[in-house]
Amino acid sequence: MAGCEAAWQAANQGVPVLLYEMKPQRFSPAHVSPHLGELVCSNSFRSNSLESAVGLLKEEMRRAGSLIMAAAEETRVPAGEALAVDREAFAARITNQLETLSKVQIVRQEIQQLPQEGTTIIASGPLTSAALSDNLQKFIGEEYLYFYDAIAPIVEARSIDRKVAFRASRYGQGDDYLNCPLNREEYNRFVEALMSGERVPARDFERMVHFEGCLPIEEMAERGRETLAHGPMKPVGLIDPRTGKQPYAVVQLRQDNLPGTLYNLVGFQTKLKWPEQPRIFSMIPGLERAEFLRFGSLHRNTFIHAPTILEKTLQIKRDPRLFLAGQITGVEGYVESAAMGLLAGSNAALLARGRAPAVPPETTAMGALVHYITNQPLKEFQPMNVNFGLFPPLSGRLRGKDRRKQIVERALKDFEEWIKRN
Repeated sequence: MAGCEAAWQAANQGVPVLLYEMKPQRFSPAHVSPHLGELVCSNSFRSNSLESAVGLLKEEMRRAGSLIMAAAEETRVPAGEALAVDREAFAARITNQLETLSKVQIVRQEIQQLPQEGTTIIASGPLTSAALSDNLQKFIGEEYLYFYDAIAPIVEARSIDRKVAFRASRYGQGDDYLNCPLNREEYNRFVEALMSGERVPARDFERMVHFEGCLPIEEMAERGRETLAHGPMKPVGLIDPRTGKQPYAVVQLRQDNLPGTLYNLVGFQTKLKWPEQPRIFSMIPGLERAEFLRFGSLHRNTFIHAPTILEKTLQIKRDPRLFLAGQITGVEGYVESAAMGLLAGSNAALLARGRAPAVPPETTAMGALVHYITNQPLKEFQPMNVNFGLFPPLSGRLRGKDRRKQIVERALKDFEEWIKRN
């Protein structure tokens, strides 16, 4: 998505773009579609509310003419306050938009080495091919950091037992989710099975490092028997209509496509072996006869040590004609990755037109995220989602909603002024 957004931004500044895509010549371990902008981990872009940092980041992207945000709005599916999309329609929309843009030429070819000349954006994603990854690693002279990202399973809607699964969102805020309720005994049996399930083993030379925001469900269960009941399976704000009471735990399912034929198990990223998944997840009430259309899986995500490699403009310090964009920069999440593509595309176009690249102020969501990845002093640099903790503090002692409201107002004001200047 970062590459698609970058190409869109540069082309709309009047700069010709060659967009290289290795699919369908070659696929990563997680991709199956020839379309651009294919989503593999989740279909959710998370909260749309301006009371959340990611909601603010999305609004900034909309105001900057984001392709990804426009495509998401056009292909959205019900998900309460979250922005979720039909995966196939979303990818098809992005592909069509770029294929019909006169300034963009799409080349279906794998790039294995960094170009020796010209302004270039490397937006190869968290599953960068081995050849390009090795070439980039040698060029920057740094070892890569890495973590493992897990994908949640998808089930067919018709196979969910609607006599058990009830439709509701937490605290009565709509009915966009299906909820599979568990009592204490069912929950305990499920956790036992989850922790004893056979998993895909790590290779000896690989160190397993999981991003905290996308931990496999079984890894969370090992942190304590009640961890899931207070995490992705928390029942607060939900009432089972069969009993009139709050369940001990719930598994939420979110619509994954526009026709509503597919549902994603929310928060159920996993590294369980595929035969284990239907056996264990079918223990969940309402999913006893579930048909699994996609199993969860585990894949390696690659990212650089951005504080030592990148300028705030997303240019590589060793060679300013080269930009990095997307999750490889050390941001985490679809929206954050696309935002880095937006910034890299805009800056590469400015550079190609003989102008100086620019970065939004740190008071904005985009600027705060860039500041984090390029200024983080910790040796053990780790990927980060956008959050209000990254923003400069406000004066005074505001808290809670009042603090977030002022951060958002300041951010949008400063972002609008930045857009006008650039």
